[in-house]
Amino acid sequence: MINIAIIGVGRWGVHLLRNFLAIPQVTVVVVVDPHAERLAVVKQQFNLDENVLLTTQWSDIRHISGLTAVAIATPATTHYTLVKDALNWGYHVLAEKPLTLNPVECQELCQLAQLKQLILMVDHTYLFHPAVEKGQAVVQAGKLGELRYGYAARTHLGPVRQDVDALWDLAIHDIAIFNHWLGQVPISVQATGRVWLQTEGSGETNNSLSNLADLVWVTLTYPDGFQAYIHLCWLNPDKQRRLAVVGSLGTLIFDEMSSSSPLTLLHGEFERQGNLFLPINQSQEILELETGEPLKRVCQSFLTCILQNTPSNISSSRVGTELVKILSALTASLNQGGKSVSLN
Repeated sequence: MINIAIIGVGRWGVHLLRNFLAIPQVTVVVVVDPHAERLAVVKQQFNLDENVLLTTQWSDIRHISGLTAVAIATPATTHYTLVKDALNWGYHVLAEKPLTLNPVECQELCQLAQLKQLILMVDHTYLFHPAVEKGQAVVQAGKLGELRYGYAARTHLGPVRQDVDALWDLAIHDIAIFNHWLGQVPISVQATGRVWLQTEGSGETNNSLSNLADLVWVTLTYPDGFQAYIHLCWLNPDKQRRLAVVGSLGTLIFDEMSSSSPLTLLHGEFERQGNLFLPINQSQEILELETGEPLKRVCQSFLTCILQNTPSNISSSRVGTELVKILSALTASLNQGGKSVSLN
């Protein structure tokens, strides 16, 4: 039996709580949130046992006998301190993404987890989505032929963050999927953006930061020359959650907004006749997927990692660190007007 503490029961943390409560091998013994009213809500919502400690103080978990692990779903700015404390106190950790906002801090936490022989896993939920799992198998099996390029769009109308820009808010999902499908990480990145809402000196926001990009265009260049282009925006009512990889034999599309066919393989290629390129072998294949909530898979995978004392092969702290490195490089490019930034 794994005894776990849930740290943060806001918009996402409440789903972590729901999933861990449903796993027979797990006992939720502590729920921590700085807002007492949130604790009262989840106690009633989930009919929590009286033995579950509800506290607004993070340090209270140090005094819980038999506590094995913590799941952290708090603002990213708090992750470094909370994860470091938890590891030093001897707990396995599942941290909401991003692991931290600083790649140096991420690397330090990776090394600490290894030193303490503890599991540090990052909740990159999309990597556990059945469509992403199936998509990786399709790409790796060579069904697209020679890979040409990729593209993605993640747009919606709000919420507008006041702590990070659209890049840090949205890009990590698509970058994680591209890396996972391709089995490699970028060697260089570029980013350009536009600011309309939270401009410096506008006086229209209490945000201590300013010039947070509302629109960001990202280019990722991989070692084999493959390039992926990502469109990110939080002030576009045309809501899109779409990612594709194009090859010489077809295009694989993950469209999260499509309830009927989230993963589609469009077959098609060219046959050359003299100076002409004629499309041939065109067809559409809707790929069947396994069922299951991605976050449930995350929680079950975390449990397996603890029981087997083996880091996640999908979303380890190393994977989380690599993604933070990429985002940091993209921020540097964005601040330099789109200059290419090397990750070597």
